[in-house]
Amino acid sequence: MSDEKRDNPGVVAPPPAIYFAGLVAGLIFNYFFPAAIVFLPRTIGIIAGIIFVAIAGFVILTAFRAFSAAKTNVEPWKPTTAIVSSGIYRFSRNPIYLAMTLLYVGVGLLLDSLWVLLLIIPVWFLINFGVILREEKYLTAKFGNEYLDYKQRIRRWL
Repeated sequence: MSDEKRDNPGVVAPPPAIYFAGLVAGLIFNYFFPAAIVFLPRTIGIIAGIIFVAIAGFVILTAFRAFSAAKTNVEPWKPTTAIVSSGIYRFSRNPIYLAMTLLYVGVGLLLDSLWVLLLIIPVWFLINFGVILREEKYLTAKFGNEYLDYKQRIRRWL
């Protein structure tokens, strides 16, 4: 199907799969080449990990509720029917990706895996260039000034 007829942003992969692949790759590296997070005391890593995971869960639930209230799809491979700009979307255009990043880092801290933390860099680049930029292009084409106004008012991350 041509790009003109496709009613979705054409992301490279489902974002949760991108984060999960990075996490699994980090754990595989950690299995064969163990590398703890030596620059952070273990107790602080555990506390920070728990906090990050808790915040991520709250943000994801809040974001899903906003999508549900707007009656639009949360999955980026399905058509978007509305610009969600209420709730948590008043503060970030991508709170779910921010939350998935916090969840990923939180898990890396809890597992004390330097590899997991290091692999957030390629994960983030893939999310940014393979997902977010495609979504922004799609939303601009579909919603025009409504999305451009929202994009101007609200930051991409925080």
